[in-house]
Amino acid sequence: MSDSLEHSFQEHATEKSEPDTASHHHTTVPIKTPVVPDTEDKPFSHGLFDKDPATTAARKGWFKISIFGVAAIFVMIWGVLPIYWAAIGRSSNNIHNLSGYVVDFDGGEIGQAVTQAFKNISSPQQMSWLILDASQFPGGPDDVAQALLDHRCWAAVTINPQASANLNASINTANGSYNTSQAVSAYITSGRNENVYKSLILGIPTKSLTTISHAFSLSSAQRLASRSDISTLMQTAPLLVVQPMGFTINDIRPFNVPVASAVDYVGLIYLVILAFVLTNQLLAARVESGLDKRLRLRPLILLRLLWPVTLYFFVSLMYSLLSLAFGVPFGRKFGHAGFIIYWMMSWCSMSALGLALESMITILTIKFIPIFLILWIISNVSVAFYPIEVLPAVFRYGFAMPFYNVSSTVRTLLFDTKNQIGLNFGVQFSWILISCITLPIFQWVVRRRQIKAWEASQRAAREKA
Repeated sequence: MSDSLEHSFQEHATEKSEPDTASHHHTTVPIKTPVVPDTEDKPFSHGLFDKDPATTAARKGWFKISIFGVAAIFVMIWGVLPIYWAAIGRSSNNIHNLSGYVVDFDGGEIGQAVTQAFKNISSPQQMSWLILDASQFPGGPDDVAQALLDHRCWAAVTINPQASANLNASINTANGSYNTSQAVSAYITSGRNENVYKSLILGIPTKSLTTISHAFSLSSAQRLASRSDISTLMQTAPLLVVQPMGFTINDIRPFNVPVASAVDYVGLIYLVILAFVLTNQLLAARVESGLDKRLRLRPLILLRLLWPVTLYFFVSLMYSLLSLAFGVPFGRKFGHAGFIIYWMMSWCSMSALGLALESMITILTIKFIPIFLILWIISNVSVAFYPIEVLPAVFRYGFAMPFYNVSSTVRTLLFDTKNQIGLNFGVQFSWILISCITLPIFQWVVRRRQIKAWEASQRAAREKA
């Protein structure tokens, strides 16, 4: 541009220097001032609604990604969160899936009244009560309690031996020291699942037995009203008249360690989060160090499988020591070995949960792995709060989930519930094995893409050269 301007300027000067022989035909060529465009596009110098092409393109990209993110959240809200809502919200509709035993060791009027009343209980909002013959429990009420500990039922009611005979004998002798609550015993194990006992189970036998006791008291009072010694009986043993049949609730495996909730339920969410943080850190370490593209496929796969599990060993130790520091009594059932069992279970469960994240981040990348994380947490949490028996049938998958099996082990260690620790470890190993299969496959797929992209860039570079 400067050369042309300079040439125009020289032509104009030549015309001015020539003799003006015909001044009335002379025209002057105007000098054009060059306009230099502002080509500088400095960073940090634009507004959100600027109209220049670069800002417009950036704004469109930002808006598109934002809307996509919100759409993904909408999908999670309606596609993932309802899993938990359904598990909690519909549990009361399936309480009939929980069975209770009623065993009459008495054979008298108290036994008949109680068993007949439980036979008449039939409702979707009630437990399914099974009236069993006393001959199935030769050890008496203790055998019924053991059936509860063996997870054959969720509650049990026994009409204790000689209940009617003891009541009649006490009435005939006006024995005011007789404890009418010894007639019937109800058994529960809240340590098996404190949530379902507190909100659903405990009120059922209590309310039923209270109603039965009231009805029996009215019937008994009508019979006693004709006795000549009724006034003496009311003075010396009034309880035999107003409440001849009482009951006791025996929690034979009570949930008496409040901090256990941080170990068998809420704390498991933190365990997944810790594994997720470590997964992101290991990804950043491989990418920033260049190791991700420097290693061959086999050593890269071994690194991604073995190194996280090694780190989980120490992280799970710190996690377990935290629970120990806050007084969780791991030694109730197995002594000092209880803590080691819990630590090993935490290690295996963290490996099962973490390697799944390690595997999925290969395909989903850092942008979409949070979606899987939410699904992974919700699908585990949903089956660990209430017993799977009271959840809709689709939640039967929960028996094979890491959370459920960690919770089962913790309850065995802390509350001496049914020992299924071997099965619980087996489930964790199964998830680890699945990740050991899927991670190499996903890494192989990604490595093929990387190789193709590298070869394409090399061809482009050669063509350009």
